Amino acid sequence: MRILHLHSSFNAGGKELRAAQLMNAFGPGGNAGGNAGGKEPIEHTIVSAEPGAFGALSAVDKGIAVRTPDDFPALAGSPTPGRLRLLAQAMRGFDLILSYNWGAMDGVMAHTVFAQFYRLPPLVHHEDGFNQDEAGGLKSSRNWYRRIALGRTAALVVPSQRLEAIALDAWQQPRARVRRITNGIALAAYRRKPKPDALPRIVKHPGEKWLGTLAGLRAVKNLPRLVRAFAGLPDEWQLVIAGEGPEREAIRAEAMRLAVSHRVHLPGFVAEPAKAVGLFDLFALSSDSEQFPISVVEAMAAGLAVASPDVGDIAGMVAEPNRPFISPRGNEAALAAALERLADDPGLRQAIGQANRERALAEYDEARMVAAYRAVYAEAMGRPDFP
Repeated sequence: MRILHLHSSFNAGGKELRAAQLMNAFGPGGNAGGNAGGKEPIEHTIVSAEPGAFGALSAVDKGIAVRTPDDFPALAGSPTPGRLRLLAQAMRGFDLILSYNWGAMDGVMAHTVFAQFYRLPPLVHHEDGFNQDEAGGLKSSRNWYRRIALGRTAALVVPSQRLEAIALDAWQQPRARVRRITNGIALAAYRRKPKPDALPRIVKHPGEKWLGTLAGLRAVKNLPRLVRAFAGLPDEWQLVIAGEGPEREAIRAEAMRLAVSHRVHLPGFVAEPAKAVGLFDLFALSSDSEQFPISVVEAMAAGLAVASPDVGDIAGMVAEPNRPFISPRGNEAALAAALERLADDPGLRQAIGQANRERALAEYDEARMVAAYRAVYAEAMGRPDFP
């Protein structure tokens, strides 16, 4: 089975790591754990609209067959008929096409325009959220383009209630096409407490408390805001931002400006997030836009309290005792106050963390998520099961 993945970027982020998680779960022959079990082998071809952006490959098991061709037509550019035709021609020979986010939308449009002419395989599109250019509001031109481009998709998969509403309303997609699948993780891995030196370039010393986050270092994550909200915490608190991206220097500059650079750490991308989250004492986000962030599920599975702006589905994701610490969107002072309250009260952190873990165990198991994706992909291909 040949599966083509069209990504806006395949650097490590929420959607990319979920795609890697699903590849690993499907296995070389379809079974979680990598046992082919007599099923057909799977080959994944990954294309990134951002050239060379394949950082999430490190999260794909070595036994999974993956190609990253350098001769696939560019996903970014003017959507001229000739360019769309080239994209459509490159989609021939696959059994299933999986596309992700706005950066792959020209590929989706090419499929819709030329699917019948080239007898292309079914396409399932995934939308996980927006970059900084749409964090403050959707662009009407992109809404129109999505409405047309999504016209022949077998399904549109979204992780959050907010995106589901946008798909049905702004993008005018039929109810039967839109599938909401909440993100899930392997919860058992988050029960273990990692060693203090589990992360690169940083060691947790006795007496330290860590405020942590997992995030791509991109503008939409607004991590300088988190530095500012953190700056007032007592000296025993350290801020650990695990991830990679273009905003690294902006984060460092803000930490230096506030004279807290000695307490702000950027260890880079962590391939095993349980090792990072398991060392945190408190988890935070500072994003301008989110939908259903896997990092929040990971924090909940590790038994952490979460402080975050009220973006996407976060307020509904966390347990009820945690909801007062989900601050109004854009209110930096409220985020800082939530951090200060939680940092000052270890008993409160523990009680909220326990409630979050119980909710994660009940709602966000990886097996449930994988089964839901299997069902969507099988239906798209007209098969009784997948793969």
